[in-house]
Formats: sequence, structure tokens, C-alpha cells
Amino acid sequence: MKIKNIVLIGMPGAGKSTIGVVLAKNMGIAFVDSDLVIQEQEGKKLHELIEERGLDGFLALEGSVNAALNPKTAVIATGGSAVYSEQAMEHLRSIALVVYLRLSYEGIAERLGDLTERGVVLREGETLRELYEERVPLYEKYANLIVECENKNIREIVMELSKRLK
Repeated sequence: MKIKNIVLIGMPGAGKSTIGVVLAKNMGIAFVDSDLVIQEQEGKKLHELIEERGLDGFLALEGSVNAALNPKTAVIATGGSAVYSEQAMEHLRSIALVVYLRLSYEGIAERLGDLTERGVVLREGETLRELYEERVPLYEKYANLIVECENKNIREIVMELSKRLK
């Protein structure tokens, strides 16, 4: 089966956008960052949209944007919260192979700076660990393929993915 699209899911800081760009280049296909699609469509940064619309409003927007993505052949990096929209994830699974870039909680915490600046969807009073534990089962549920990213650099992850996708 020839893969049309590859969707990268995982926690913020797992490297979806960075790995996505390199993987797309490596495979000679397009790269789509769903966070950038949202920002371009709305003319605002993610954290501004979250402030304006609240979490549920932002998640609804993200879900509808992801459910409408339909590139011919591309690597698609989603926002970490994409897995909250069952409709969007079912759509993405129907047009792509979904790859979960797995990293430990410690690995994520180490990579992330200011969560609000990054546009990370955290509920009031929610900790990063709670968010991590809430999302991991969803990433695992929707993934066709899981790639361990712990202690690996971008090149190693892209090489492993390229091998596993052949």
C-alpha cells in the first residue's frame, strides 16, 4: 500500500513540526502544520485564539480545521490537542497513516518552555503531568504506528520513520 499522507500526533514539544518538515523533505512530499493553518485562517496566534474563544472554542476550531485537511500527499503535523476531536481524528485516519511520536513526561517537561506562549491547551489549574496522562491514551488509541523519541535526535527519528514506512 502506497502511503498518501502521514499525520504526526503527540504532546507539545515531542517534535511534530520539526520532524514533520525533515520527514517531508526526506520523502519529497509536502508539509502541512495544522497549527499554522489555523493561525493563517484566523489571522491570530494560537494563544490569542485560546484567550478569545476559551479552550472549548479553540478545540472546536482546531477540530473543524483538522477535519477539513485533505492534502494529496503530505506529512501533517497536528497540534497536541488534535486528539480531542474524534471526528477530526477519524477523518485523518481515513486519509493518512497516523504516527504517535512518544516521549516520556520528563522528556516533554524538559523541552517545553512557557506553556501559554506555546498555545498549549491547559484547563484552569491543570498541570502538565495531568495533561500528559489524559492525552497519552488518546494518542495510543488513534496511532497506527508509535515511534519512541526518547534520547533520539531528529535525524535518528526521521531515519527510523522512513525505514518503517517503506
